Amino acid sequence: MKKTTIKELEQKIAELTEALQRERADSINLRRRTDEERSQLANFYKATVVREFLPAIDDLERALNHTPKDLASHNYVKGIQVLAKKFENLLTSLGVKRIKTVGQHFNPHLHEAVHMEDGDGKHEVISEELQAGYKIGDEVVRPAMVKVKRGKK
Repeated sequence: MKKTTIKELEQKIAELTEALQRERADSINLRRRTDEERSQLANFYKATVVREFLPAIDDLERALNHTPKDLASHNYVKGIQVLAKKFENLLTSLGVKRIKTVGQHFNPHLHEAVHMEDGDGKHEVISEELQAGYKIGDEVVRPAMVKVKRGKK
C-alpha cells in the first residue's frame, strides 16, 4: 500500500476545494438564470393579459373623454371615472406604465406614427396621442399611436 505524503494530501484538498467552489459558482449562476427566466416569463404572461384588456380600457377612456358637459357632474359618470381609475391602479400594480407622448421626441420603439406634419424644426416631436401605449419594464406591450410634427425641442 502506497503512503501518501502531506504534500499530496494538501494538493488533493486544494483540488477538491477548487472543484467545490466551481460547483457553487455554477449553482449560483443557474439560480440567477432561473430567476431571470421566471421574471421574463411572468412579464410575458402579464403583457399577454394586458393586451387583451387594453381595447376595453381604451373604450372606457374614449367614453369619458366624450362625456357631455351637462352630464359631467352626474353620479353615473363619476362612477365610470372611479372604474377607470381602478383599471389604471390595476395596471400600475402589475408594473405596467403608460408611454409618455405629447411633447416627447418620437421614438419608433415606443411610438407608432400614423400622421406626420411638416414643421420648422429638426426634431420629430409628438403633437398628439391618438391611442395610449404601454410597457412593462423595457418591453413595449403596445406602442402609442401618435401624430408627429417636426419641431424644436
